[in-house]
Amino acid sequence: MERILRLIEKNECEKLWKMQVEAFSDLLEKYRDYDISPANEPMSRVVERLEQPFTYYYFIMDGDTAVGAVRVVDMKDGSPKRISPIFIMKEHRGKGFAKAAIKAAEKLHGADNWALDTILQEEGNCRLYEKMGYRRTGGTQVINDRMTLVFYEK
Repeated sequence: MERILRLIEKNECEKLWKMQVEAFSDLLEKYRDYDISPANEPMSRVVERLEQPFTYYYFIMDGDTAVGAVRVVDMKDGSPKRISPIFIMKEHRGKGFAKAAIKAAEKLHGADNWALDTILQEEGNCRLYEKMGYRRTGGTQVINDRMTLVFYEK
């Protein structure tokens, strides 16, 4: 794959937000995590994050097509960098884009000292992160009777 990450410009916020809502809508319906789901965030929250000096939002690209996005939080102060969120549009899943995007983010921001969380019940997500070298911290957070977050670090 060619250059897979492209920094998102402020004027692309609405596109990012619409993609995020669509990408997470099935999980919102499944887990009903209305308070924390990216599918339920107002666009203003995405705008706020995009304006943070320590946030790097990238479109995950397949040629000229944005197939997903990833947000990297990099304080550049030695604290762990975070991936939160990462998503691939439904029609592009299972093609290696998430793995390639994580590798590209680690190349841009450094391979060590990362953290992320995901839904424990989404075994495919957990397998992906574990294949990428992330290890469970042992921490979890119950969101509701359907969903638990599990925490990872690398």
